Amino acid sequence: MKTHILLIDCRDEAGIVYKVTGVLYKHECNIISNDEFVDKTTNHFFMRTEFSGDINKDEMLAGLRAALSSASISLVERKKKNIVIMATKEHHCVGDLILRHHYGELDADIRAVISNHAVLKDLAENFSIPFRFISHEGLERGEHEKKIIEEISNHSPDYIILAKYMRILSGDFVRHFPNRIINIHHSFLPAFIGANPYQQAHDRGVKVIGATAHFVTENLDEGPIIAQDVIPVNHRLEVKDMVQAGKDVEKKTLSGALKLALEDRIFVINNRTVIFN
Repeated sequence: MKTHILLIDCRDEAGIVYKVTGVLYKHECNIISNDEFVDKTTNHFFMRTEFSGDINKDEMLAGLRAALSSASISLVERKKKNIVIMATKEHHCVGDLILRHHYGELDADIRAVISNHAVLKDLAENFSIPFRFISHEGLERGEHEKKIIEEISNHSPDYIILAKYMRILSGDFVRHFPNRIINIHHSFLPAFIGANPYQQAHDRGVKVIGATAHFVTENLDEGPIIAQDVIPVNHRLEVKDMVQAGKDVEKKTLSGALKLALEDRIFVINNRTVIFN
């Protein structure tokens, strides 16, 4: 039997779980796991249910919508998703995802690596992953992004992963892929937004440095946060040492955030997330 994931968010009211499980029971489904959360400040209800069963998706959705007329409902089959990675020159995040993919630790198919430099070509192709070099030289940003969008469209990805892609994306680009672009930022946001965060952290004498994985929005480094992590540092570290130390936390944070997305564990509500780990 196939496994499906049901995501529901709506205004909280009595009987939601009863109504949902009633529909699942009617379709002879077996619940594998169920998570719920009520945001008491907004009186909003979130629910993620993983279940098995041979279902008619349209009939089940019709039953759920009849039971919860004002809810946002998503029903997806649990299976591998497709991703496209965008990068520039740094290899650590791209390499980590490629290795996880190669050894079956990434529940996704990497359809391509797209870069505005050719530096990472060998890394991708050594693992039989298509590499697309789309130079930005001599092009206006809109022209360059149009070429990238065309290439991404060839692969129909569920998510686009910015694995140290060091160019700011326009609002027009982001609007093509709402809540589907995941970025790794080398800082514990909202601190040290923008360029050179490790230099900023060094100048402030911070005692921890971190990384933040977030969805990309039109506002730079202000999208809904998916995952964050930190490591301790001290006054003995120079900026280059912080950069090196930060690479490990960046890899870990990005892969962790991607896992949550691939398993459909993220709700985006306004500019924040509700996540069922």
